[in-house]
Amino acid sequence: MSKSKTTASTPSPLLDQYGADTARLFTMFAAPPEQTLEWSGAGVDGAHRFLRRLYLLGQSQAQMLQTQNQQPGQAQHTELPKALQAVRREVHEVLQQANFDYDRAQYNTVVSAGMKILNLLESTRAETPPAHAVFTEGLSILLRVLYPIVPHITTRLWQHCGLESAHGSLLDAPWPEVDPSALVRSELVLVVQVNGKLRSKIEIAADASRESIQALALADETVQNS
Repeated sequence: MSKSKTTASTPSPLLDQYGADTARLFTMFAAPPEQTLEWSGAGVDGAHRFLRRLYLLGQSQAQMLQTQNQQPGQAQHTELPKALQAVRREVHEVLQQANFDYDRAQYNTVVSAGMKILNLLESTRAETPPAHAVFTEGLSILLRVLYPIVPHITTRLWQHCGLESAHGSLLDAPWPEVDPSALVRSELVLVVQVNGKLRSKIEIAADASRESIQALALADETVQNS
């Protein structure tokens, strides 16, 4: 941690006030390992708020998670409603990027990946069995991705949410694998340009033919009025 007129060169005050996990998260997120870390009070507060959100989310869903983890199993992607397929696809896309960033020791972007997954889980209404499965899988991925960075809170949630009974201790749990089926898109969104200007966006089947794409684009009301 770089020294300035207003801060000391030791993280002890940070550890005393916020705990080791916040200190670790802040130092990992604030700058890549090869760069000098500049102190930021707002950054520390942000790291602490993120961990608080993570803990409260796990606590709020603990009963459902404990029940779900008594019957562990991967969500069957093709059987999920489209909205849940989208959530699961984004989680696995973020996991794929996090794995790549870990290999490059880009820990700041690994933390960013964790934040993206947390945002996804917070926006997922875990009210049905399929949603329970997607949420549980997503949280188990999130905790494993963040474990090397914030081991204390992730271990606590892993145990409290019943994941230890399903997968063993977090220390020995297998690293999450990207599910290729989750990355497959059944539909795509294409932009439609007229004379180089964006006029519309159309949603098509991933295996749509060139002819059907052209017909759909030409039938678009905005395109017709261009």
